[in-house]
Amino acid sequence: MNLIGRQQLRRQVLVGDATKLFKRSFWTWLNSVFNIVDHERIKEVGPDRAAAEWLLRCGAAVRFKSFDKWHKDYNHLPTGPPDRLYIEAIDGTDSCIYSRGFDYLDGLQYVLWLRFHRCMYLSDTCLERLATIDSMVASLQHLEVKSCGNVTNRGISALHTLRNLQSLILFDLPGIKNQGMLVQTLNKSLPSCTITLDPGC
Repeated sequence: MNLIGRQQLRRQVLVGDATKLFKRSFWTWLNSVFNIVDHERIKEVGPDRAAAEWLLRCGAAVRFKSFDKWHKDYNHLPTGPPDRLYIEAIDGTDSCIYSRGFDYLDGLQYVLWLRFHRCMYLSDTCLERLATIDSMVASLQHLEVKSCGNVTNRGISALHTLRNLQSLILFDLPGIKNQGMLVQTLNKSLPSCTITLDPGC
C-alpha cells in the first residue's frame, strides 16, 4: 500500500473511531436523561404511575395489579386515579435503567416480581439501592439477575435484606466469584428463598 493509501486508511479509522465515540457518548447522555428523577411528577401522578413512565422510557415493561397484560408502550399506559394503579411486576430486559433512576422505586408497595436481564447499566450500586428501599424490601418475592456484566458479589450480597424473597435466580454473571460462599451467606439471611445459580457464574 502506498503512502496515499495508508493516509486514507488512517483517516477512515480515525473517523470510524470518532463516530463510535460520539454514538457511545450520545447514548450515555440519553440514558442519563431518561434516568433523571422528576419528584414533581411523582407528587402529581403518584409513585406507581411515575415509576411506570420511567421504566417504559428506559425500555422496560410493567404489569399492574389486576391486569393480565404487560405494558411496554409509554403512550398506552392505563389511565385512572393514581390510587388504583399499582405496579406488581417489572421486566427490565434490555433496558437502560441504572442507579440514578432507582428513586422511582421508592414507595412502590406491591412489586412482587422483578427481572434484570441484559441490563448493561445495572451495577452493584443499583442492587444496593434496591436492597434499601423499604417498600421493595417488604414486597419483593421473585428476583432475576441475568447477563448483567457489571454485577459482582458486592451487589448480590446486598440482597440479603430482601426478607420476603422466595426465589432468586442468578445467571451469566461473570463478575460473581466464590459462588458457594455467596450462596451460603444468602441462605443464612434468606432461609425461605430458593436460590438458583448458574454454574457458569
